[in-house]
Parts: sequence; structure tokens; C-alpha cells
Amino acid sequence: MNLATLDLNLLVALDALVSEAHVGRAALRIGLSQPATSHALRRLREIIGDPLLVRVGARMELTPRAQALRAPLAQALDQVRGLFVAERFDPAASQRRFVLMAPDLVVDLLVPPLVERIGARAPAVRLAVTPWRGPSGMTPEFIQSIDVIIACLGDAFPGFHRQRLYTDSDVLAVRRGHPEARRLKRLAGFLKARHIAVVGPGEREDMIDGWLRRQGIERHVALTVPGYLQALRMAARTDLVAFVPSRLVAALGAPLSLLALPPPIDPGIDEQFMFHPTRAHVDPGSVWLRNLIIDIARGLDRRKRQAA
Repeated sequence: MNLATLDLNLLVALDALVSEAHVGRAALRIGLSQPATSHALRRLREIIGDPLLVRVGARMELTPRAQALRAPLAQALDQVRGLFVAERFDPAASQRRFVLMAPDLVVDLLVPPLVERIGARAPAVRLAVTPWRGPSGMTPEFIQSIDVIIACLGDAFPGFHRQRLYTDSDVLAVRRGHPEARRLKRLAGFLKARHIAVVGPGEREDMIDGWLRRQGIERHVALTVPGYLQALRMAARTDLVAFVPSRLVAALGAPLSLLALPPPIDPGIDEQFMFHPTRAHVDPGSVWLRNLIIDIARGLDRRKRQAA
């Protein structure tokens, strides 16, 4: 049988006919006239090669072939209808796995409260944090596995929707007791200091160095590390200086015994964006996860305004 030539409306008529075993009642059930339903029955008999409904005395009865079609036909129609009904997402019952890619500073700020909320509302949902690899590492296969990306790169992920999450500013992080702490607030002290650069996978340099160079400033980078958490740990154990987002120092400064100092030059506001694939824009599970992340990020900005 060539399915391209099959009118799928005949399946609806067939379902009504085998359910009612009566042409008139089947017509009322599907909103057709009795002649139109009789015409559909004739076409179905030709296609299937079976009479389907036969007269026995004063009533119609289903043939064995029609009887055998009832259950699989109802199941097939339910599956077809499901193609056109939006998929529901029940957090409490879901066992879905979501994959998040973000740099370590975002993971440290957002993932702990995110895990708590997922655990409270969707105990069987799993969250996987994949290592940051940047736009250059986004192969087509890898993109298919990602649900959400969080990054400060405004337009680096084609095929993804973008939404701003929160803003931040930069500070200098140094260990308590750093001998040059007071001088670092002046440009001369900043230039004399030995710095830590954060260069993630697929990146050529710390973004702050590109910005400084455009201002005609070159700092002395003594150590390069792949993430901000390593930069803070190194600053806590040496006299090196880390140029890092202020929220991260606020969160980890006390346990690491770090000071946050205003830099002598201000690079302005950092923006973190959330990206999700276009294919998942209206997916209920993706929408649910993104709303959790947005609410947590807005909480960060609310606390910042209250502290100001």
C-alpha cells in the first residue's frame, strides 16, 4: 500500500465504524453525513480487501478482520493525535537529564541553588555540568547534547536563543596581608604587580587583557590558569594578583582569606547570558529549567541592589 495516496481521514472513519458497528451512529460520531460515511466504508473495503461490516438479520456485525483492527487502530490514532499535542513536563515525575555548560565562576554561583531547587521539585531529574569548551569546541554532535549554555559571550553561539541573566563587575583579588595591596589601587602599582590570567579552553587570552590592550595597557602576567577558581586559589597562596568578577570574590573571599580591591581602571559591567538551542525554545522541560535559572540569577541582582 502506498501511504502517500491514503487519506488519513479514512482512519478516523474506520475507527468510528468498528466502534459503533453501525453506519448511522458512526456518521454522528465523526460529524459526517450518512452518505459520506457509507462512501468512506466502500473505500475502506477496497483498500483493506475485507467487507468490515456485514448485515446479519436486522443488524450489522463486524467481520473478524474488523474486530482485529479495533485495538491497534485506536492505539495508532492516539499516537497520531499525540504528535499534535504539546508534550507536558511533570517535574515531580520526570527522570530527564539536563546538560549545562558554563565556566567555573558561573557553576560556583548558580549550580548550588539550582541543585537545591531541582531536588525539592524534581527529585528524579539529573543535572550534568559539562566542562567549558567555548565556541570553538562546539561541534554539531556536542551541540545536540546541550540544554543550556551560560557565558559572557554575547553572540557567540549561532542557532541558540540568548537571554541576559545577570551583571557583574571586576575586582582585584589578593591574599590578606599582601605587601602591595594598597599600591594596587593605583595604576603604577597595578602595572608593577605580577598577575594571574584566566584562559579557558579554546581561548587565546584572558578577556581582560584584550580590553587592557585597547586602553594601551599591558599587565605583567606571571601565571595562566584555565579557570577563575584556580586563579583565586593561586592568589590566596601567593603574592600574585587575580583580576576576577566581584561576585566570585564575595562568595569565596572569606574561606580563602582574600581581599577584593577596586582596580585602578574600570572595565565596566560584565554581562552573563543564557543560551538555549532554537530546537528547544518551546520544549516544556527546557522552559522549566530555564525559568529556575532565571529566577536564581534575578535573586543575585536583587541581593546586589539591596547591598548597595
